[in-house]
Amino acid sequence: MSHGRPASRRALFAAGTALAALALSACTDGGTQGGGGDTNFVAGKSGISVSEKGERAAAPDISGETLEGEQLSLADYKGKIVVINTWGSWCAPCRAEAKYLKQVSEATKTKGVEFVGINTRDPQKSSAVAFEEDYEIEYPSLYDPAGKQILKFPKGSLSPQSIPTTIVVDRDGKIAARFLGPVSDKRLYEMIDPVLAEK
Repeated sequence: MSHGRPASRRALFAAGTALAALALSACTDGGTQGGGGDTNFVAGKSGISVSEKGERAAAPDISGETLEGEQLSLADYKGKIVVINTWGSWCAPCRAEAKYLKQVSEATKTKGVEFVGINTRDPQKSSAVAFEEDYEIEYPSLYDPAGKQILKFPKGSLSPQSIPTTIVVDRDGKIAARFLGPVSDKRLYEMIDPVLAEK
């Protein structure tokens, strides 16, 4: 009967491998880069989807507790440009983009740009806090382990299956741009600069 044990071990290994592959694909799966949903996005060559000023969907008033235990509401940022990034400490592409988010958040703060993270699918808040400390992230992140904040966004803007995703909300509280996947400093400026130039 001992030969039954390796088979069940193999089954467990196969299930574990499939689960790991699913988790990894969920982390990086960008889905389609195009528009869709209720966002009026037009996909550009760089992979950045943009929505023209008169056609933008309103960002929801996400609110809740940050990783530091403080209350945060998107409504507090009225009149500012807000860059919202969804991330998880478990996500390798999120680690790859963290330094760029830090650099650009610091470089654009004096121009009226604020960054807000939405930490998702981290069952342990301590893992997310350690991630922020490791990458010296200064801007706040809502703690959203179940992805409830993400689901408040208009269809086609943020997806719980596409982590990381970054969106830019204009001064009027409307969604101006989106990038699915890890961002670089160049991509962030490509998203932010046109919205900064708007009057």
